Amino acid sequence: MMQIVLYSDALNLITHWEKALDEEKFQSVDELEALKTLQNSLIILNYSSCQKECKSLLAKLREQQNRVLVLDRAPELQKAKRLLKYGAMGYGNALMRAHFILAAVAALRENMVWLHPELTSQLILELPESQNSNEELLQKLTIREKETALLLKEGLTYNEIAQRLEISPRTVKAHAQAIYKKLDVSDRIGLALLLK
Repeated sequence: MMQIVLYSDALNLITHWEKALDEEKFQSVDELEALKTLQNSLIILNYSSCQKECKSLLAKLREQQNRVLVLDRAPELQKAKRLLKYGAMGYGNALMRAHFILAAVAALRENMVWLHPELTSQLILELPESQNSNEELLQKLTIREKETALLLKEGLTYNEIAQRLEISPRTVKAHAQAIYKKLDVSDRIGLALLLK
């Protein structure tokens, strides 16, 4: 399993991440230079600590088979796109809740890209509409899964879908997982690309 390495110029962020990673094994490094020697690691770092050299740092870390989650106090979609292009595999809010941090770590371990759900929703809304009919794909789904898929495609969060369909967010998540499996996609972005 990949070792998790934390780096931040703000001690309170390291403390926050350590609490979120309660059950995980991790280590912290104090110097940016120490990051550059790592190989095959899952690195969590805050954007402000590498802001001036993020492009070259992310390229080097990626070259050394590292998977990097960049966390930011003020996450923005355009910044997310730029950092993913530079080599980051995940991007989110530096102070997000523990379950989001754990979800990001799990996604990166599976060699998948992870974005905070709000950013994912914004990204989905930017996707161009397709001229293809999705009816054939949607026939593979139950009625409730189809309703959920169409709302996911529009960029709604699990909570928004739950309110609209009058079901629990946990049920929405279960529907989403069934949809991804039936349509052979790995996440909401894949679903949106397939159905847009």
